Amino acid sequence: MRKLFSLLVGLTLAALATPASAVLRVDITRGNVDPLPIAVPDFAGKAAELTQDGSTEEIGRNIAAVITNNLARSGLFRPVDPKAFIRIKEVPGGRPGFGNWRAIGAQALVTGQVQLQNDGRIRVEYRLWDVLGESQMSGLQYYSAPRTWRQIAHMISDAIYKRLTGEDGYFNTRIVYISESGPNQKRIKRLALMDQDGYNHRFLTDGKDLVLTPRFSPNMQEITYLAYYNDRPRVYLYNIDSGKQEVLGDFPGMTFAPRFSPDGNKVIMSLAQRGNSDIYEMDLRTRRSTRLTFDPNIDTSPSYSPDSRQIVFNSDRGGTRQLYTMDADGKNVKRISFGQGRYSTPVWSPRGDLIAFTKQANGRFYIGVLKPDGKGERLLSESYLDEGPTWSPNGRVLIFFRQAPYDRYGRGGGSSLWSVDLTGYNLRRVVTPLDASDPAWSPLIQ
Repeated sequence: MRKLFSLLVGLTLAALATPASAVLRVDITRGNVDPLPIAVPDFAGKAAELTQDGSTEEIGRNIAAVITNNLARSGLFRPVDPKAFIRIKEVPGGRPGFGNWRAIGAQALVTGQVQLQNDGRIRVEYRLWDVLGESQMSGLQYYSAPRTWRQIAHMISDAIYKRLTGEDGYFNTRIVYISESGPNQKRIKRLALMDQDGYNHRFLTDGKDLVLTPRFSPNMQEITYLAYYNDRPRVYLYNIDSGKQEVLGDFPGMTFAPRFSPDGNKVIMSLAQRGNSDIYEMDLRTRRSTRLTFDPNIDTSPSYSPDSRQIVFNSDRGGTRQLYTMDADGKNVKRISFGQGRYSTPVWSPRGDLIAFTKQANGRFYIGVLKPDGKGERLLSESYLDEGPTWSPNGRVLIFFRQAPYDRYGRGGGSSLWSVDLTGYNLRRVVTPLDASDPAWSPLIQ
């Protein structure tokens, strides 16, 4: 991840205008019920200005396409079809002809341009306009290497999202997951990494060893995951920059679901010994482990609260799998789920206001959320098998994996990634090259 940041070292942000009187705002609580019409024409560039990643004209067209796709997938915006654009000669960086954009129903407009600099970098400028109010809402300019144009497009998308919703965006992020291939009886599972929109995809492991449950560190430099080496389960750390792997620890029993603490100094996991599973915490600086639960039943799938003061986990100590919270030292255990069915894979929202979970009831699987005190349970998805939610860094969207049923001949059963927002309306498939499971969302790349 440091390599990516080094590519953007030359990035310069300069606010061009942010009028306090601008009132255009998207109601983020309503999902895609009433998405905001927004126009994103191609960023201006020149065909004769050539870079190693194409002309500035081509880069400008690509940046606009990425922004359009990001905003559309959020469900909060409805990009106006470019075929409806009234072809006029807009002056790059100048004041647009608002009447032409009102005529096609746009309420917000994004304009921009790409220019090649003498040192080989590109300068990308964008401006966000309130079409009805005929005012500029925000504007930024970026200086960077041409090959980073896609990251710039994601950063602009985040800036637009924040200006119009009041919430941080989530577009300049990555997804790590388990890529699956091969016959059902002998699946090949590899660690894979991609941008949140599916681009820049790469495999991190070769598939020789079974890998499960990857999770990002808070600084996004490392991934923790479970792997079977010579049929022996181990918890590993994978450094994204160097590609190096190290064993976090050899444990005498089966380990499950390792996850970083918010400060990145600890990893929490469940460890099974003599038929029982308890929750352990390991300090990465000392490699010392501390046992946190001592119940004779199964405790697993722990997740820290954003302030590290509490842990949510699931346990069958009450007779069925339910969700529990406890203090970070293992004390003050409380049950928080009381609905019908079995609960699993809880994960605390980055905002701290909700806990996502998997629920199994009446032969179906659901992805849902509830408050840390157990109130306000809501189910967001339903299928034959939905499992393993992971939060966007702004706490507004979830990605999970969905498995299809097998037919009577044992065919089918493929798995794929899906996203859904907190309203439950904006359900979309996340495209991957092969079958996919066990996703984890990175923090926002700054």
